[in-house]
Amino acid sequence: MIAALNGAFDDISKAMRLHRVWIALAHEDIGDQHRRTTLGPLWMLVNYLAFIGTFIFVFKTKDTDSAGYTAYASIGLVVWFYLMEMISLSVPLFSREASFIQGTRLPLFVYVMRLTVQCVIRASYSVAGCIVILLLSGLGISAEWLLCVPGLLLIVLATPAIVTVFAFLGAFFPDAQFIVGNIMRVGTFLTPVFWAYHGQGGIQNYAYHWNPFTYFLEVVRAPIASGDFPMHAFAVTAYISLAFWAVALLLLGGYRKRVVFLI
Repeated sequence: MIAALNGAFDDISKAMRLHRVWIALAHEDIGDQHRRTTLGPLWMLVNYLAFIGTFIFVFKTKDTDSAGYTAYASIGLVVWFYLMEMISLSVPLFSREASFIQGTRLPLFVYVMRLTVQCVIRASYSVAGCIVILLLSGLGISAEWLLCVPGLLLIVLATPAIVTVFAFLGAFFPDAQFIVGNIMRVGTFLTPVFWAYHGQGGIQNYAYHWNPFTYFLEVVRAPIASGDFPMHAFAVTAYISLAFWAVALLLLGGYRKRVVFLI
């Protein structure tokens, strides 16, 4: 185990020294995806605004607190889109980067950070759109909004570990791409992205309390929607993040040299 951890830290340290490489590659990926389009990367902002705007228009009722529900749904959607995209893209990561992995001697963690930066860049457009919606809904800016910053940082810090775990899962089990994709689609309805939990029993009780995604959403959403710092959600998210990092380090240290034979 010590040897595996040493190998993982060595790979990570080498990748960190090559930060200009994975940052440049991530920006290039974003540019390539929107090449020759009129709006370029702004399409990511338009997509978010169109989706959340349509949803709120269709599902908001007269009995719903307009500003409160708009904030609840728009923030939940930002975090959920980030998690869903990040996990879905992580599973086929090593297969997608096969030519680089087989043809270069770059540390494996470079590809993890490349995807991490991509996801953060995409999410930044959604965050900008979310802020616009919050302001238009009449929710005034307050100092309590800053309480969401620790939650955002925690999610970003957990991202490389989550990417690593799911990337190895996809390398060892090719069918995982389809299994995880289906789970994430179902998870959209089992996670309180749009629906709120008010002490209901049955499936909603389990879906709220035993769904790890709930806590990732709440560490960002609660400070803005209610003005409170969600200490319990933050602690659970931190424990989940540490667990992912522990598994990620063991996988990276023990199996990074075998990936080339699996893709």
